[in-house]
Amino acid sequence: MSRDPSKTEKATPKRRSKAREMGSVPRSQALPKLTVLMAGLFTMRIIIGGLGDDLKALFIEFLGQKVRFEATPNGVSALLWTLSGKLALMLLPLLLAMAIVAYVTQRLQVGKVWHNKLFDPDFSKLFNPMGAVNKLLINPRTFIQLGKQVAMAAAIAVAPYLILKRKFDEFLPLFYQTTETFAAFLLGNGFTMVVYTLAPMLVIAVLDTWYTRWDYEENLKMSKDEIKDETKQAMGDPVIKQQQKRKMMEFMQQRMLQDVPRADVVITNPTHLACALRYDPKESPAPLLLAKGADNLAEKIKEIAREHRIPIRENKPLAQALYRNVEIGQTIPEDLYQAVASVLAQLDKFKRPGRPR
Repeated sequence: MSRDPSKTEKATPKRRSKAREMGSVPRSQALPKLTVLMAGLFTMRIIIGGLGDDLKALFIEFLGQKVRFEATPNGVSALLWTLSGKLALMLLPLLLAMAIVAYVTQRLQVGKVWHNKLFDPDFSKLFNPMGAVNKLLINPRTFIQLGKQVAMAAAIAVAPYLILKRKFDEFLPLFYQTTETFAAFLLGNGFTMVVYTLAPMLVIAVLDTWYTRWDYEENLKMSKDEIKDETKQAMGDPVIKQQQKRKMMEFMQQRMLQDVPRADVVITNPTHLACALRYDPKESPAPLLLAKGADNLAEKIKEIAREHRIPIRENKPLAQALYRNVEIGQTIPEDLYQAVASVLAQLDKFKRPGRPR
């Protein structure tokens, strides 16, 4: 299966996160086998003395019951449960050490991975048997996995053969040795066999870990177009964002124009700018800017002002200052008080305060 040559870019964090949600993580299968075997070997090395004493005591207890033991169903069942419990307690440290090492190894490889999608059944494979056959026979990963398994099997088979061949001349004298000497010979050479097996397994595990991570990164790679599409989705399509911005501006302008009839005066530039002001001491201590606009929007403000008979006053410096420095809905700054007051003072509305607004 050849990779897509267009996928030359490293995977983005979003792509990696999505892959993890689907259960795709760089996980070596050879590394846990090695670490669990090493944990079992060295744990056995530590507890072998106490384990031997426990086994001896267990055999003495078992064989010592043959005189008074009654071979009834209940007696046999009780004996089996007793022996099973004691054997389980003896093997508990070994099994616990192997389980902890297996968990730590997997956690260090893949981190925390727990998603419901891992348990979702994929029925598509049931209706595409040829795809599964092609994946099995054509995919290069199949042959790589097969090569790793053959290499491990060879390592497990060759190491005992070399040890047994070297120790062959020592087998015959074992018939004249004590039980303890015979057991020590078997355990010592068994330990050596496992150590000889671990050496090539270590090399295989290191290579498998490196290849697994390299292959994972290669499969996650993206094309430049995919990265662009993802960026657009994350940041928003510029065209759509522009449309949304335009609609927002139109909405804000519509709301602003609805406030123009409440203005007391519109100050113009005279043609390019228009700013609608309202002053009511009950609402605010200073005049408010209800609306402002340039060019076409300025013309729209003036048109609404004429329709509602709102005074329009031309004051170029004041119009520019209001347009640049005051936002819609804000009161004018103190440095514009005098200029605005001079405009308001000329209006009939403020010349006769008793007149209703």
